[in-house]
Amino acid sequence: MTKATQQLQEVGQSLWLDNITRELLTSGTLRTYIQEYSITGLTSNPTIFDHAIKNSDDYDQAIGEELPEGKSGEALFFDLALEDLRQAADLKNRFALRLQQLTDDTRQLVPSPESPALSACQRQGDTLVSLL
Repeated sequence: MTKATQQLQEVGQSLWLDNITRELLTSGTLRTYIQEYSITGLTSNPTIFDHAIKNSDDYDQAIGEELPEGKSGEALFFDLALEDLRQAADLKNRFALRLQQLTDDTRQLVPSPESPALSACQRQGDTLVSLL
């Protein structure tokens, strides 16, 4: 039997996951989503990262390593978020050829988060995206 997610891809739909977090990366959940559920796009935003950082201990070790280096505030936030995005992009890129063959979709992107100071633009519906 064909999975519903595969059927969606067969009719040209791309499935995106919009909550990249360190827990998704370290637990293998993101790998499963890509391999088993045909996720072809990944994205996140500052609010998701902020929530993940504040409400889990997944980032404690990285924060502990960066604080003595003088990182704090927005610089620390970006280091943590971009590390997650790099890992997600690396994982996704390992499956990119297979996914492109399945979907013929060149829109498989992993955007990086904009500055939390610019998040007002996001609330207004504007999208600020820079690709890794």
